[in-house]
Amino acid sequence: MSDLAARKKAAREAAFQRRKAAYEARRGGEAGYLSTILAGYRGVPLSGFLPIRTEIDPRPAMVEAAAHGPVAVPVIDGPGLPLRFARWEPDMPLVPGPFGAAIPAAPEFLEPEILIVPLLAFNRAGGRLGYGGGFYDRTLERLRAARPTLALGFAFAAQEDPNLPLEPTDQPLDLIVTEQGIIEPLRRS
Repeated sequence: MSDLAARKKAAREAAFQRRKAAYEARRGGEAGYLSTILAGYRGVPLSGFLPIRTEIDPRPAMVEAAAHGPVAVPVIDGPGLPLRFARWEPDMPLVPGPFGAAIPAAPEFLEPEILIVPLLAFNRAGGRLGYGGGFYDRTLERLRAARPTLALGFAFAAQEDPNLPLEPTDQPLDLIVTEQGIIEPLRRS
């Protein structure tokens, strides 16, 4: 295992523990700031996510957004492939998808301009540590090559880690939204 791979593995293990503690301490209303951001983009196609394990829950904000425009959720087609996005509506029939995330039973695909991105850890420069499959990195790279695409990292504030081990292929977040507020990444020149 390379040094970078070992550092990423250790960072993921620590991030899982911080996220689990934040999840267990949650009080509700965690998607309030996310709703505030999305209100400025009414009608713009967006993708949220259906939370698994101890991920923060964006569904309250997704429900509000769905009243104004198309909302989708990610669909994993296979290892090494970018994500596709299936239209989602509150209370629609869902089936189990890869990695335990639910997906629409009868997917209708669309291309979002805004992605609410799940994560394990983030830093204030817009860095994101995910599960290691590279799905969001590949997808954001593809979408951003075609047109401006906004990546909103959504996480508990406790998931912040200033020492993330990142790679050049890691796609940056444009904003980070937590239950405590909105963080505009400090980009290094």
